Amino acid sequence: MYSTVKTTKKEPLIRIVKKEDIGKANAIIIRVVAILLALLTGGLLMLILGKNPIEIYSSMVNGAFDGKIRIQETIKVAIPLLVAGIGVSYAFKMKFWNIGGEGQILMGGIAATAIVVYGESIPKIPKLILMFFAAIIAGGLYGSIPAFFKSKWNTNETLFTLMLNYIALQFVRLLQYRDGWQAQGTTFPKIRNFTMDERLPKILGVHIGWIIALVIVIISYIYLNKTKQGYEISVVGGSENTAKYAGMNVGKIFIRTMFISAALCGIVGFLQVAGADGTLTENTAGGDGFTAITVAWMSHLNPFIMVLMSLFIAFLERGASNIQTTHGIPASMASVLTGIILFFMLGSEFFINYKVIFRKKVKEE
Repeated sequence: MYSTVKTTKKEPLIRIVKKEDIGKANAIIIRVVAILLALLTGGLLMLILGKNPIEIYSSMVNGAFDGKIRIQETIKVAIPLLVAGIGVSYAFKMKFWNIGGEGQILMGGIAATAIVVYGESIPKIPKLILMFFAAIIAGGLYGSIPAFFKSKWNTNETLFTLMLNYIALQFVRLLQYRDGWQAQGTTFPKIRNFTMDERLPKILGVHIGWIIALVIVIISYIYLNKTKQGYEISVVGGSENTAKYAGMNVGKIFIRTMFISAALCGIVGFLQVAGADGTLTENTAGGDGFTAITVAWMSHLNPFIMVLMSLFIAFLERGASNIQTTHGIPASMASVLTGIILFFMLGSEFFINYKVIFRKKVKEE
C-alpha cells in the first residue's frame, strides 16, 4: 500500500510582483511624489541641523544656475556624466555589467596625454584629433579585455571590469614620476599641465566637449534603435540562448559592444584632460564612471533622457558644493542630502515597475 501525504506550500508573507504597464501619467505622478518626499526628508534633516530648508534649496539652485559662469560650470560637470552614461548603457543593454567606467576614462586620459608628451611638435588641430582617437582606441581596447574573457571562458564581467579600475589608477600614479610626464622643475608627483595649444577650444564659455556629447547622444540613439547591430544588442540582452539560436555570434557582439562602451568612456578621459582639467591626475575620472551608472539606469538607457539626468545630477553636485560655502554645512552632510534625493528617485522606479503583496490572513472555518 502507498500512503499519500498531502503537503501545502505556505504562501510567503511578502511577495514582489512585476506590474503591468501603469501608463506614462501614473509614472510621472509617482516620480513627482518621490521628489517631493525627498525634498521633505532633506528639509527635516536641515531643520535638525538648525538650517532653513527653503534657504538651503534656494542656495542649491543659485549655486548651479545663478549667472552665466555658474551655468557654464554646471554644464562642464554634466558633460562627462552624459558621455560616460551613454557609454555604460551600451553594455547594460546587453546585460553586460560594465563597472569599469572609471578605468576606461583614465585609460582614455592616459592615451590623450601620451600624444601631448611625445608629440610636442604636432600642430594644434591634428594633435587634438590624434588625442581624440588615441583615447577612443585605448578606452575601447581596455574594455574589450573583460569582454574577450567573458566570451571565451564566461568570466564574471562585474568583478573583472571593477578590478581594471585599480590597474588604470595605479598606472596614472606611475606616470606621475616619469620623465617627460612629470611637471618640469619639481619632484612632486604631478603630470605637467597642457598648454593652450593642447586644450580644447571653447564655445559659449564651455569647451567643445558639450557639442561632442550632443553628437554622441544622436548617434547612439540611432545606433541602438535603428540599426542591425543595435537590434543584436537588444536580443543578446533579452536572452543569450535566443541570440545563439538565431545564429548570432554572441562573443563577437560582446567584444564589439564593449569596445564601443569603453571607447565612449575613453572619450570622457580626453574631454577631461584636454577640456575641463588641462592635465591628467588621479581624479580625472573623479567618480564619473560610477555616477554614470546612476545616470544610465535612471534614464532607462535612453540617451535623450540622459541629457536631462546628467544635468540634474550636475545641479545636485554644484548645489551641494555651494551650500557648503554659503551655509557652513559639512561636505558629508551635503553629500547625504544629495544621496537622499537620488535614493528617493531611484526608489520611485521600483514602485513604477513592481508592487508589494502581503499574505492575506486566512480565516479558519
